[in-house]
Amino acid sequence: MASPAFQRFFTRAAAAAALVGAVSLSGCQSWLDSHYSDSVPPTTGIQPIKGLAQSVSIRRNALGMPLIETTTFHDALFALGYVHAGDRLSQMVGMRLMAEGRLSEMVGPGALEIDRFMRAVNLKQSAEVLYKNSSPRMKKFFEVYARGVNAYLYRYQDKLPMDLAESGVKPAYWKPEDSVLIFCLMNFGLSVNLQEEIASLALAQKVGTDKLAWLTPTYPDEPLPFDEAEKLKGLVLSGQIQGLTGLGQVTEQIAGLDMLGVAASNNWAIAPQRSRSGKSLLANDTHLPLSMPSAWNYVQIRSPKFQAAGVTVAGVPAVVAGFNGKLAWGMTMVMGDNQDLFLEKIKRQGSQVLYEADGKWVAARVRQETFFIKGQRPVREPIYETRHGPLLNSVLGERKHMLQPLQIQSGYGLALQSASLDGDKTLDAFFNLSRAQSVDQAFEAARDIRAIPLNMVFADAQHIGWQVTGRYPNRKAGVGLLPSPGWNGQYDWDGYADPMLHPYDQDPVQGWLGTANQRTIPRGYGMQLSNSWYYPERGERIAQLAGAGKHDAKSMIAMQYDQTSPFVAKLQGMLEAPGMAQPLKKAIDALPEAERAKAREAHSRLMKFDGNLRATSADAALYEAFLQESMRQTFLDELGPDTSPAWKALVDTTDLSYSAPADHLLGREDSPFWDDVRTPQKEDKPTILARSLAAAVTLCESKLGSDRNAWQWGKLHTYMFATDTTQMAKYMSSGDATSINAIKGYLDRGPYAAGGDHTTLNTSAYHWGKDFDTWLVPAMRIVVDFGQPEPMLGLNSTGQSGNPASPHYADGIDAWLKGQYMTFPFQSQNLDKVYGTKRLLLTPGK
Repeated sequence: MASPAFQRFFTRAAAAAALVGAVSLSGCQSWLDSHYSDSVPPTTGIQPIKGLAQSVSIRRNALGMPLIETTTFHDALFALGYVHAGDRLSQMVGMRLMAEGRLSEMVGPGALEIDRFMRAVNLKQSAEVLYKNSSPRMKKFFEVYARGVNAYLYRYQDKLPMDLAESGVKPAYWKPEDSVLIFCLMNFGLSVNLQEEIASLALAQKVGTDKLAWLTPTYPDEPLPFDEAEKLKGLVLSGQIQGLTGLGQVTEQIAGLDMLGVAASNNWAIAPQRSRSGKSLLANDTHLPLSMPSAWNYVQIRSPKFQAAGVTVAGVPAVVAGFNGKLAWGMTMVMGDNQDLFLEKIKRQGSQVLYEADGKWVAARVRQETFFIKGQRPVREPIYETRHGPLLNSVLGERKHMLQPLQIQSGYGLALQSASLDGDKTLDAFFNLSRAQSVDQAFEAARDIRAIPLNMVFADAQHIGWQVTGRYPNRKAGVGLLPSPGWNGQYDWDGYADPMLHPYDQDPVQGWLGTANQRTIPRGYGMQLSNSWYYPERGERIAQLAGAGKHDAKSMIAMQYDQTSPFVAKLQGMLEAPGMAQPLKKAIDALPEAERAKAREAHSRLMKFDGNLRATSADAALYEAFLQESMRQTFLDELGPDTSPAWKALVDTTDLSYSAPADHLLGREDSPFWDDVRTPQKEDKPTILARSLAAAVTLCESKLGSDRNAWQWGKLHTYMFATDTTQMAKYMSSGDATSINAIKGYLDRGPYAAGGDHTTLNTSAYHWGKDFDTWLVPAMRIVVDFGQPEPMLGLNSTGQSGNPASPHYADGIDAWLKGQYMTFPFQSQNLDKVYGTKRLLLTPGK
């Protein structure tokens, strides 16, 4: 599942500097904790709160995860808003600013390009449509939740968390529509193909459209998309797409803020015939960028008409994945492609911007947006839209000055078309899903989830099911993998696929269901979900493990922490294949003596490697170094240097779906990219692989030393839990950034040694072609075993609180590293064992 950007600001440099100057760095944490202790809400006592109907009890487990007990559902929603604000107020405000395109109000002009992009995307309009479509009942739920948030804001308006307090800005009160806006931000974060389409244009400018298909994400058993690349043939792209570089840069920034194209998650369900107890099991771990705090917030609610435990997103009144006593549900990304980028012919005529549509020049729609910028005067700029959607590059581009509006010239525009939300009942459907009491009822609810493309997996005690949600366009031509010419209507959409065609399954003979963002339907299926699937290895590993033996909660946990990669065996098979083994040996023998010895060492060790990417493994370090070097040896000569837009575009797309580097390693012997264009002779695949083997040893020696016994994957590859505050520093002034970096040790946690990679169930992805820093992890884990008296277990990747002064800010990290799951009891007699007897009592205020 993809995730929103949180807590992206800490901007008042003078105040931050004063904080740092007030204490020595060694005593910084205790001083700051003490100074901001009032911003941490109490966990015991009595608080009168205006807006409650009756009293509410809030107890917390050892990791600070709350149990909300009420006598009415109204009070449960109100208390959820209050608790969310208490635990994650900075996160909520940060998400709202990101979605509204208002980060520069708190960060300064460094975030203006991000704001311009978000205003063009116009999530506010999407939220308005979704909210309008929701039932009166749902609107009431959102209103009550907002009142709970505002009750907290009112009580703690002078006791804000450090980042908000030092920003000098008072958060505006929460509106019901703000929650829907956060939901739309989450949905937008699942748009994988947008970044790929933008990247494809940068790649096409470098290598031409004839070679583009070799760099485009395509599964190994599918033909390369030469037909799709044909759409761009003959178009003079170089220099004609004004603002393309700026657009690529800002989408990279937004992706870096966890808000674009986060492709990940595992879920699976085991049927009764494959379980030790004779009852079903379900597991879900959603993979999101490594962040502090986690995107997820655990909650358990007990009220007469609603019971559920699981993960929520602070700002949204819904249990997104979890268990309600009868049904367990979890989700992964479908990798659905429900957006397209259209190339538009544009020109300026007087004060108007025109675009070509079916042989005529039509005036683009225009809306004015005003940007308020910290430390600067406001800027008012136009945003243009064609029949396909907003012109993204009309707001982003190379300017003499960042605050100067972009001057549109003749050339190509890039319009973003997204799936319509007209008539959408997704918000109601999500609530109905959380109340479903069986797999059959879950299917009924999930089929109405149209705004967001998900693989939903369900389980009750005796049944399991899988349902694809979302809305998928019918394209007149092409498959939407690459940008389409928009001036003649040839590639336009023709409605949407019938929901009856959405893939689903129930109680399969094999006894299990599972998804891991891999291709879940065969090529040629009756509707198009996507052409940008994630690497298949996690899905293959689920099949290996789920289909073997009988299962229980213990085996589910072992699967979630599994670090064996099926890609290793595939690589070994390629290296020893009849057509490769001898040519590779010959290529290694042809290397200079020093390189020859290193290549032989790497080849010998890789062929014996068991594929377990544990953090302490020396062979895992060598294997991953080989992956990095093979990418650089294969593509950098054509796409380099490594600071070029084309190289960055390739690196970005390796993060999102099955990539050209992986594809070339396992096959594509006839690819033109095997030749090193820097040399007079023509290289082949064995030659490049031989060089890569030698370079992998050199890389390990440079990073880990010459002693092979000291090599460890976890020394190259680590978890660093960085707050959004510190990550946002690079967009601020040097003074602000210096102040924030001075207290980085207070805000961030790590590094911790990491195992695994992007192909393991215990995902720990790094940027292939860039570095080994972990960026994507299982942000939460849930296991539900219906054979146990208390079925649900779960853990988060960080603490429950986003406030550094809270004792529950980082206490979840150790449990996450060690697999120490929390129990979420539903039987009354077990509540005290987990949540204790101390509580915060909220009572109706006058």
